[in-house]
Amino acid sequence: MDSTDRPLDTDLLLIGGGHSHLFVLRQFAMHPLPGLRITLVSRDLNTPYSGMLPGYIAGHYRRDEAHIDLLPLARHAGARVIHEEIVGIDAANSQVLFASRPPLAYDLASVNIGSRPQGPGSADDRQFAVKPVDGFIDAWQRVERRLEQGDESLRLAIVGGGAGGVELALALQYRARRLSGSADRLSIALLTDRERLLPGHGERVGRIFTDILRRRSIEVHYRHRVEKFADGLLHGDFDPPLAADYAVWVTQAAAPGWLRDSGLALDERGFIEVDACLQSRSHDNLFAAGDIAAVSDHPRPKSGVFAVRQGLPLARNLRRWLQGRPPRPFMPQRRFLSLISTGDRHAVASRGGWTLQGRWCWWLKDLIDRRFVRRFSELPKMTTEDAGGAELAPMRCGGCGSKVGSELLEGVLDEIRQRYGMQRDSGTGHADDAAILRVPPGVELIQSIDHFRSFVDDAYLFGRIAANHALGDLYAMGIDAHSALVIANVVFASEDKQRQDLYQLLCGVAETLRRDGVLLAGGHSGEASQMSCGLSVNGFARPGEVLLKSGMRPGDALVLTRGLGSGVIFAAEMRARARSEWVDAALDGMLTSSRDASRCLRRFAASACTDVTGFGLAGHLHEMARASHCAVELRLDQLPLYTGAAELAAAGIHSSLQPQNIRIRHAIDDPRQLSAHPAYPLLFDPQTAGGLLASVAAGQADACVAALRELGYADACRIGRVVEAGDSAAPIRLVSA
Repeated sequence: MDSTDRPLDTDLLLIGGGHSHLFVLRQFAMHPLPGLRITLVSRDLNTPYSGMLPGYIAGHYRRDEAHIDLLPLARHAGARVIHEEIVGIDAANSQVLFASRPPLAYDLASVNIGSRPQGPGSADDRQFAVKPVDGFIDAWQRVERRLEQGDESLRLAIVGGGAGGVELALALQYRARRLSGSADRLSIALLTDRERLLPGHGERVGRIFTDILRRRSIEVHYRHRVEKFADGLLHGDFDPPLAADYAVWVTQAAAPGWLRDSGLALDERGFIEVDACLQSRSHDNLFAAGDIAAVSDHPRPKSGVFAVRQGLPLARNLRRWLQGRPPRPFMPQRRFLSLISTGDRHAVASRGGWTLQGRWCWWLKDLIDRRFVRRFSELPKMTTEDAGGAELAPMRCGGCGSKVGSELLEGVLDEIRQRYGMQRDSGTGHADDAAILRVPPGVELIQSIDHFRSFVDDAYLFGRIAANHALGDLYAMGIDAHSALVIANVVFASEDKQRQDLYQLLCGVAETLRRDGVLLAGGHSGEASQMSCGLSVNGFARPGEVLLKSGMRPGDALVLTRGLGSGVIFAAEMRARARSEWVDAALDGMLTSSRDASRCLRRFAASACTDVTGFGLAGHLHEMARASHCAVELRLDQLPLYTGAAELAAAGIHSSLQPQNIRIRHAIDDPRQLSAHPAYPLLFDPQTAGGLLASVAAGQADACVAALRELGYADACRIGRVVEAGDSAAPIRLVSA
């Protein structure tokens, strides 16, 4: 066996998308290890670069210029991504814990989740912390709207006199002045519990910024320890309380409270205690870097500059641990170049005992920051071979020899049943060769089956989507699902890894079935070169109750419940060319059950229905029109598209099924007329867990769409109408307005 054919046997878990982990992903992308699976778990996939945050707030950078998208970087490194926030680490059992999904095991873990300012227990409309950054940006935009819409003056208090607080005060004042055209609309007070500003920098730097703040009429209150902000007043060890409309916390870094229950060695402030190798003092299979780590051998302030410098040593030591070699200590720098912006396009530079300031310092800072972001954003374009994932596993037995072991499977199923409160089977009380379903008298058994390879690396997420996709066939016929059989294939790996993957995958399936009240009656599992999942689903209906494709009537309106473009987006994601927010939006759609949409369409007396899946919208419309002996007018301008889908299609990115689907062009009346429309290529885009497409009486259509949106189907809309077939052989007629 070649070394590159080594089965998956080791899981490296990167917890958090901080600056140090950027280096880890890049290093493992350049030098992969056989048998290793890297998983990135992160609350944020579009992570802000801390050095550019003040400039972004001031308006000097666009959002995409000041953020690094972790999804393409992870794809480049061959890492799977789990877009969730962890709520705990069980170091004794080598697991991370989540609020709403099963735990995830690791062999080796690295933590780089940053920190949050000490301050309010939770943000509200009038007080918020600078981190997490997305929460701060949303809160600040509410303040901006008040500045833009009214003529009132607002008072903002910033709690914290370090570099973060000073830069934020100057950036927000600059931004507010540009919005309102006046420096008087927003007054800012800066409060610190120290005797001077910027205590981590030289005294000359502190004096320079004290003078800048004075000249810009920003109040500074020294020796003011703020304890709380309530009813428009800041309270602390000072009297009287200070009034403010808003309070922003940029205080000393605080560790998350859940670390106390992790079993890890922590320092007196609750941060993970690590040695000079960045390795946990208590658990040698866990490393930490950045703000969350307390390097006991070399204490340093919580600053992004140290997280950046720890990136390469962390990557090297993780690799050494995986290779069975001892990690090497590193010595952090004692002196470093500090560049602090002044809100406008000026900055103050300092290193050791010297300090300079001016526009050229901003230019230098801008050059360094942009170069850093480009390093992790401008990645080599992936070829089709690259996008296909890892090389195929070595030869394995076929047929029943490709099943996973019976003990492994039964053990996983027992855990699933216990977790989701499911009974062992539906008939005999013990495991037989097939499920026994009792069909009520006078009803018909409706069945469907779907199965496909995984297009996401997160097994739990894939299980949820696969189940949702299969259930869509029954919901398209207007009936609820009763039970399901599942077939799940996991990749060739060690028995322990297969068990973990199968557990995650079946938990996802079971979660979707539980949500929709569907019985998991049994299933089959096996090995494959790629993870795959499918379900056979069953439902009951009385004769004549089901919705068919053949019921469309001329005059009906066409209603679509979900956006289009998931095929294009995930084709781009395989090539590391899809933005994380585009992928997230498509996943949110695919994770939304069509059960309530089906019930709503029945309530509004839909005459025909199908779900939009592999054949694309054009293919499924053609089926309905042909079965109903009529034609349809489709309004391209009204098609709901997932964000980014049209842009990617225009760039020539399409699903691998697109060439087959596009053959249906013969059914479109004069496709050349509107073939340049941005939505045209997406008519043939295959959808996974797509929406429902129904015909509804024209007089009921608007009320039906409103009801669908009220149920949470935000993209639901009218996309056209049903017309007489006429003499044309093409049943789909395109219009643009």
